[in-house]
Amino acid sequence: MPAASPPVATAAVRGVLAGYRFGAGDLTTTLGPGDFWRATFTPDGPGTLHLDWSTGELRAAAWGPGGDWLLAGVPALTGAFDEGHMFTDAHPHIVAAQRDHPHLRFGASGTLYHELLPTILAQRITAGEAIAQWHRLVRRLGEPAPGPHPQLRLPPSPQALLDQPRWWFHPLGIEGKRVTPLHQVARHAARLFEWAQLPPSEAAAKLHLLTGIGQWTTGSVLGTALGDPDAVAVGDFHLKNIVTHALTGRPRGTDDEMLALLAPYTGQRGRVVKLLLAAGHRAPAFGPRQRILPMRRW
Repeated sequence: MPAASPPVATAAVRGVLAGYRFGAGDLTTTLGPGDFWRATFTPDGPGTLHLDWSTGELRAAAWGPGGDWLLAGVPALTGAFDEGHMFTDAHPHIVAAQRDHPHLRFGASGTLYHELLPTILAQRITAGEAIAQWHRLVRRLGEPAPGPHPQLRLPPSPQALLDQPRWWFHPLGIEGKRVTPLHQVARHAARLFEWAQLPPSEAAAKLHLLTGIGQWTTGSVLGTALGDPDAVAVGDFHLKNIVTHALTGRPRGTDDEMLALLAPYTGQRGRVVKLLLAAGHRAPAFGPRQRILPMRRW
């Protein structure tokens, strides 16, 4: 099912779409220099979306029962509805980042279920371990995606997750405290599409009713699933230090200090964070690297 190109600058497309891929080996989402594939669930069923901008014009095609839904969501997915924001009276590092990254935009996938699964896996562990666990989970439970891409797989379906007892996840490195929110999200998968249509604050309140879904998880998914430019991952191990160092020069900070520094940019706090990260801001590293022991070896 081909579709005409939506009104979005192709220079911005790749940066927006990068936020939907969880690690370079994500079997549900691939991103090349000029194209993007994603297999996911929609209110109409599973579907696969392919975007191609290699010729300078964005073209879209989709397969499966959810194909029409995915095609209708291409403008939102690619950030066409994000008009951006001009920071004029802001910290010099924010102004410089905005100057160097003028095309930075927020897309909205509308697929909260898909965005939540790898984000839940990333709770309380390193990014590398979370990515490996997501890839293992998709290989074990994800079905082949509709369409012509031979390697692409769907995320684990809600029923596939619910069919597995808590002990089944342990060899994959996923302990019970993260299995609980995975099961919670699976039980409420149909409602998540409704919640994705709510204003971000209301969607966050709904998500916080689910056991194991807190501020860090909602702050991590609302920017990609709902296109919320104000979403901030409170409780992140690194983010508070990155923001504090970029805006004050101090090497370390707290979540409260980070939120106070971002308060003047309320409504666009997530955009500020995204700009600082895009500009390469990092907090200084101190001490030896901690040895990571995978949970499955406990």
